[in-house]
Amino acid sequence: MQVLKFGGTSVGSANRMKEVFQIITSDNHQKIVVLSAVSGTTNSLLAFAQMLASGQIQEATAHIDNLETKYHHLVDELYSDIQIITTAQNFIREKFDHLREFVEKPFDTAQEKQIVAQGELISTQLFTWYLHQQGQEAILLPALDFMRIDKSSEPDEYYMKSMLEKELLLAGSSPIYITQGYICRNAYGEVDNLKRGGSDYTATLVGQAILADEIQIWTDIDGMHNNDPRIVDHTYPVKNLSYDEAAELAYFGAKILHPSCVLPAQKANIPVRLKNTMDPQAEGTMISDRKADGEITAVAAKDGIVAIKIKSGRMLNAYGFLKKIFEIFEKYQTPVDMVTTSEVAVSLTIDDTTNLSKILLDLRQFGQVEVDQDLSIICLVGNFTSDQRGYAMKIFSAFEEVPIRMISYGGSKYNVSVLVHSQYKKSGVAINQPGSIRSGINISFPPKVKNTVWL
Repeated sequence: MQVLKFGGTSVGSANRMKEVFQIITSDNHQKIVVLSAVSGTTNSLLAFAQMLASGQIQEATAHIDNLETKYHHLVDELYSDIQIITTAQNFIREKFDHLREFVEKPFDTAQEKQIVAQGELISTQLFTWYLHQQGQEAILLPALDFMRIDKSSEPDEYYMKSMLEKELLLAGSSPIYITQGYICRNAYGEVDNLKRGGSDYTATLVGQAILADEIQIWTDIDGMHNNDPRIVDHTYPVKNLSYDEAAELAYFGAKILHPSCVLPAQKANIPVRLKNTMDPQAEGTMISDRKADGEITAVAAKDGIVAIKIKSGRMLNAYGFLKKIFEIFEKYQTPVDMVTTSEVAVSLTIDDTTNLSKILLDLRQFGQVEVDQDLSIICLVGNFTSDQRGYAMKIFSAFEEVPIRMISYGGSKYNVSVLVHSQYKKSGVAINQPGSIRSGINISFPPKVKNTVWL
């Protein structure tokens, strides 16, 4: 069985849904199809929730009325069967009447998650009815019946596997199953989600649960490209990546993948293929357990980075100091990207500034604290094995005209990270200079080394 995920742009209109139908019925593989909400819906529902939170009742009502009108037009364009049109229009009215009920309720974050979940619930039902209209057998599997996160907001893999097996058994055999991406329940049974981009995560978690033959992520881009198309012209997709390379790239800037989605597929050794809905014949990118010793595979960049330096004489010949520092970040549930240390100082970076003021206040009890903002991490991804020589010299010489704030080298054999001020990001990534890794093109490494890529 295969798992195919289609993002919001892939189901963003009646024509797009019809193209997805052609893709999933083009072969005889049994499939679970994971769908996002129709393009723009999640943002609209979040805006609706924010209006409610700020007491803008009239604006919220008008906003949701406009979104409902768009869905009625979508129904008219999608179906030709009068009975299905009537059923679908009634379904849309019921869903939006349900959304209007939130206008009269005291607002909280739990309600926001219920509101946003309606996007996936609507898109999957509409698409399932379209399959039925076309004479295609398909069964809708509600993700809220088997997708769950635990008290730490991590996927409850055992629960999902057992419940999905149960749901498939109860549903009976079908060539195609449809389910929702992104949405789930939490440990308390409440409607929750896997955060933005979580439909990718749903697909790989479902693939892991059923031990799928292959997971396909369909978007509006034909795979991971060899450079950032916003900076570099004439980019092209990379054919193959390892799980580790893809995971690093997803975390450090590749928008095509959810940062967490690679791990479930890697655990079960299931290949992940990235495909373009707008160009189904394009080869795309294959993510697998391939080995890539001696290769520089990719360059990515992550913006919005904040560097924090804690300097204290108490660090000298002391133990337990770093533990106390990192307990503060754990307290405020703030991930750390890069870390460097000296005898009397530690520097680290974060990209979530939600609790920055509280973190800084707590850190000042340990020493002098300095903060540097508007930074970017330029991440070089490949397989930097310990016996490969010359990488450091070639990498860092490429940044000879770019002021470097921090360097992380050796923490992972798949990643070398360089921190620069954001004004130098373009110089660090995209200058097309012979022999420079910044260009992402034709780097003069040893014979095994191939062209670098940026997503």
